[in-house]
Amino acid sequence: MFWRVRTSMPDRPGALAAFALRCGGAGVNILGLQIFPGGEQVVDEFILETPSGWSPVEVRALAEAAGGTAVVVQTATKAALVDQPTRYAEAARAIIARPMAYPEILAELFDAEPEPVVTAGDVLETVVADVVVQVHRDAAFTSVERARGGALAALVNDVLGARPEAPSAPVGADPEYVVEDSVVCAWIGGAIVGSVIVEPRIDDPEAHVRPLRLSVEDAWQRRGIGRRLLVEGARLARTLGADEILLTTHAGNQAVLPMVLAAGVRGRIRMAGERLTVRVPVKEF
Repeated sequence: MFWRVRTSMPDRPGALAAFALRCGGAGVNILGLQIFPGGEQVVDEFILETPSGWSPVEVRALAEAAGGTAVVVQTATKAALVDQPTRYAEAARAIIARPMAYPEILAELFDAEPEPVVTAGDVLETVVADVVVQVHRDAAFTSVERARGGALAALVNDVLGARPEAPSAPVGADPEYVVEDSVVCAWIGGAIVGSVIVEPRIDDPEAHVRPLRLSVEDAWQRRGIGRRLLVEGARLARTLGADEILLTTHAGNQAVLPMVLAAGVRGRIRMAGERLTVRVPVKEF
């Protein structure tokens, strides 16, 4: 059985030796180790292999008997034995290939979940331009891990910033944006080339949230129309009493994040499975 054990230990000579001795006496093998120094306490993360039948309670008791405090125990697989520098290099490659998958990659790299839970655990927050990305887990994030998360967010910013700018619309083809009820349409030459629909309020006890359903014709994408529709849709949602707007799309959509960033607003991005959501306060518009 494999376990990921994170614990605080005194920063003094022999602390790790005492832990190793206790593990050896219990027939437990230490297969991996990460050390996160800081002050009088050091956070150590171990990958342990125990005899079959061990429970998290027994693993925690072993770590505490060896002098560990704030012990967090999780089940693990052999995948946890992958070299850490290799994991970060692979994460960087994945981000370059799919920057929109950053929340999912970040969560996997730090053995966390992409949906924050307010009542338990710790949250790692990074910012991609003005979009806030949060992941959470039971074990507290160390200052070293927060610095690593910031470096990965900087990589996403670099990747997005290196992308070619969208071509401008042809002269004389500037859209006209028309509002009717809960819809904003972009008209060019008597045809609708894009629209945004402000949908009914969703069930959220904390805020008045209105989903936006935004689309732009393929031939007119990458011309700033989506960004303008986002702005106009958010303003319309505000007149309808909304506190926030919600954009939902599939995880592979490469257009949503650059569109939100181009609007110059601060939002919160979430990725769960194949679904990507962005929530933005309408006061930003």
